[in-house]
Amino acid sequence: MFLLEELLREYNTVSIVGMAKNAGKTTALNYLIEEAVDEGIVLGVTSTGRDGESTDLVTGTEKPKVFLDAGMLVSVPAQLYELADAGLEILRMTEYGSSIGQIMICRVAHSGYVQIAGPVANASHEKLCREMLDLGAELVLIDGAIDRKSIAAPGTSDAVILSTGAVLSRSMKKVIGETAHTVGLYRLPCLADGAAKDAITGNLNQERLLVVSGGCARILEADTGLGAGRFLDGQIDENTECIYVPGAFTQSTVADINPKKLRNITFVLKDPTKIFIDPVSWGRLKKAGLTVNVLENIEVAAITVNPYAPGGYAFEHEALLNGMQEAIPDIPVIDVML
Repeated sequence: MFLLEELLREYNTVSIVGMAKNAGKTTALNYLIEEAVDEGIVLGVTSTGRDGESTDLVTGTEKPKVFLDAGMLVSVPAQLYELADAGLEILRMTEYGSSIGQIMICRVAHSGYVQIAGPVANASHEKLCREMLDLGAELVLIDGAIDRKSIAAPGTSDAVILSTGAVLSRSMKKVIGETAHTVGLYRLPCLADGAAKDAITGNLNQERLLVVSGGCARILEADTGLGAGRFLDGQIDENTECIYVPGAFTQSTVADINPKKLRNITFVLKDPTKIFIDPVSWGRLKKAGLTVNVLENIEVAAITVNPYAPGGYAFEHEALLNGMQEAIPDIPVIDVML
């Protein structure tokens, strides 16, 4: 019970985030459920979208179903309640709605397959998880079934399990590189406490670009960093300490900033999910002197790898497992297909 034991020791809620469709996210969820069944651990299981159906509603491909053991807790919308193969006891009708009905918290009375769904909004999910914990769940697993970027955001859960695999590319080197890049972004350093951080956090409600100099924030008219490089270049002087970007951070945010200015400032983001820059471009920007801090980073509890791709190709199990562990040595890497 290596992985589940580690999760229980450190966290109350864990999101499972797929780097792409068919990266093995649901297989990772089932892997943890099986461990919990073996050890008699009461899990709470919810989703940021819908999961557990036998066929992907978007791609039409076959999906692994979700089997829950008696005693586990699960969030189910009203319209999916009758579709459950498992026997479900309704514990609570929540205040959270979804496109397929009001969300209910149920206890599994008889083991079986369940289609899972939950609220999309992070704030609602946080409340739902607390309710599950109050009702007896020892650990809540959140299936990230909508968008991997938003689901990984710090407010969603205590930590994430990142599911990756051959579906990302036919090149194992590229799969490992992209995964390591994502982990690196999730673990970006948080902005140190001090006047600059206070200036930024005191103006977050403005949802505007902020320029911080001498511990004071100047609010710019722009509300996005997209294509703002030339504009920002004109806002930076020798006293500028950092620039807060409220939304997406892309190459166009910094493309037209003088390299000398770029080396002397720090860009600050709410969290790493705001970064949309590929690994090669990120490496070039870092060499040019780019420094990025975040207000909150993301705890990566484990990485799961899936050597198979729907395209009909596969990697050798041990080669992918060992390559990923070598690239990211301080995080557990598990091949859930084994």
